[in-house]
Amino acid sequence: MRTLIALLLFALSCAQAGELPTYQPRPGHERPIIAVIGDSVSTEITDFLIPYGVLQRADAAQVLAVAVEGASIAMNTGVRVLPDLDMAAFDQRYPEGADYVIVPAMRRAQYEPMLAWLKAQAAKGASVVSICDGALVVANSGLLDGRRGTAHWATHDHRVEKYRATEWLSNVRFVADGKMISSAGISAALPVSLALVEAIAGQPKAAAVGASLGVSDWSSKHDSGSYAPKFGRNLNVWLTHFTDQWFHSPRAVGLPVSAGFDEIALAYTSDAYTRTHRNRVLTVAADNAPLASRHGLKLLPDRVVGGSETPAAMLPAGDSTLHQVLARIAAEFGERTAHRIALEFEYPGYPAQ
Repeated sequence: MRTLIALLLFALSCAQAGELPTYQPRPGHERPIIAVIGDSVSTEITDFLIPYGVLQRADAAQVLAVAVEGASIAMNTGVRVLPDLDMAAFDQRYPEGADYVIVPAMRRAQYEPMLAWLKAQAAKGASVVSICDGALVVANSGLLDGRRGTAHWATHDHRVEKYRATEWLSNVRFVADGKMISSAGISAALPVSLALVEAIAGQPKAAAVGASLGVSDWSSKHDSGSYAPKFGRNLNVWLTHFTDQWFHSPRAVGLPVSAGFDEIALAYTSDAYTRTHRNRVLTVAADNAPLASRHGLKLLPDRVVGGSETPAAMLPAGDSTLHQVLARIAAEFGERTAHRIALEFEYPGYPAQ
């Protein structure tokens, strides 16, 4: 009976827009303080830059890139950015804590100083938002014990086995349980970010930001099972994961960046092209000085235009949607490779139905 009631309550919570709890202003915060944390070893670039870029576009909160430690944040594709603060400096500047902490997937999912910091932020009243397998980080902190959560479909069995104190949901794009919010695979970073904009600044603002990104629906509706490799469905697509690696060597390709570059376009292009297994994506700028994005995030370029190690092959810049990037990959490397990357992203919009 309790299970049935829980399912009915969950279904009601996902029945309409406005699925995340409305932001409640805190004393001393004119606007919400949002910390997007990243590790110096490896942070999933889409998980990090999409929430950062979307929330900055909304201009409804103070959004800060926060390093777990060190002078830079390293992405899984090799991109490096400079943080606004590290965890210690954040605590000094904001002793009352953040309103939201966004947690991408990170290689060091059990790094104790980060887990302790997350618990401290939650104790101060922060909502903790995991993107994709950032849920493993949050689960390791214990903050998901006794709560519902979700993450990338590929880790579902692992999560059910290892984190038994959490009720792991499938077939949902994101879920909120109190102040713990979690989202599904990589591409869920966009809808959950728009849901956060709605929670903070209202539906019209979220709709305006969504329209600028070609998105009109950011509900939690989702079908996790459609992405996994199974006989009779997706298996021939997933085979490209091996054939692209076995029969091709990665080439160095340049991704041109200049002042005011779009964080979202950078994330999608760098991430998706790296996942072809045929490309090592290097950012290329006019010089090697840190380069500010459209919202002030500073990137450390990999190469300089005209340098001896600058790739001859260059990628197009400016594709602001994942669909655009996947279409380019399909044209160059084949439809199955593009489709497989869409499955890795848990992206429902490709190929078009």
